[in-house]
Amino acid sequence: MSRPQPGEHRADIPQAGEPARAHAISALRRAILTGDVAPGQRLVEEELAGRLHVTRASLRAALIDLTADGLVERVPNKGARVRAVSAEEAVAITECRMVLEALCAAKAAARATDKQIAGLRELGDRLRRCVTDGDPLKYSEANQELHRAVRLISGQAVAVTLLDRLNAQLVRHQFQLALRTGRPGQSLGEHLAIIDAIARHDPDAADKATRQHLTSVIKALREAGQRSRTPTS
Repeated sequence: MSRPQPGEHRADIPQAGEPARAHAISALRRAILTGDVAPGQRLVEEELAGRLHVTRASLRAALIDLTADGLVERVPNKGARVRAVSAEEAVAITECRMVLEALCAAKAAARATDKQIAGLRELGDRLRRCVTDGDPLKYSEANQELHRAVRLISGQAVAVTLLDRLNAQLVRHQFQLALRTGRPGQSLGEHLAIIDAIARHDPDAADKATRQHLTSVIKALREAGQRSRTPTS
């Protein structure tokens, strides 16, 4: 079954108001991210709408959007379920993401304003505080905000659109990595190197720092995948 494109709606599904739809998308995305609904789990509309405190119409709209994002999949005659992204697929997606993120970082280094650089440095300070405070959840949020900021500064609209689609499929893996002991502290220096290269208006250094960071992410994803396949005694 073909996936609907962003913004596409099926005629047989009642349309929800935009605020209700946005709330349902956020609530369902968060449930998938935190594991409240697990990969492969069937999404029963009536039950899920009650759990998330949303209307069935807004939930149906959310399912369409998250199917387009690759977080949900529709199975013929069986409804919708959370799409399971394997560690191998997460690595492949991140390899593609690395090329696009490096491009955006280089573009950002070439065109960042003083105000935008100040904003990036503030995000760097937030990342430091999260590591000091031992708060991996806030670190994960600041991490994603930093990458979004770099993409926005880059002005590379095509790369940004592609990255939005790729990253939507990785949210669960990114969340799990953030919870690994020591991972925020390990990636902090990588993120600060990206910020520093952009602040120095050095596209080559920004490209290199981004590739080094995402190479580290790929290594962590592979290690996580190996651990999940190793039987425990």
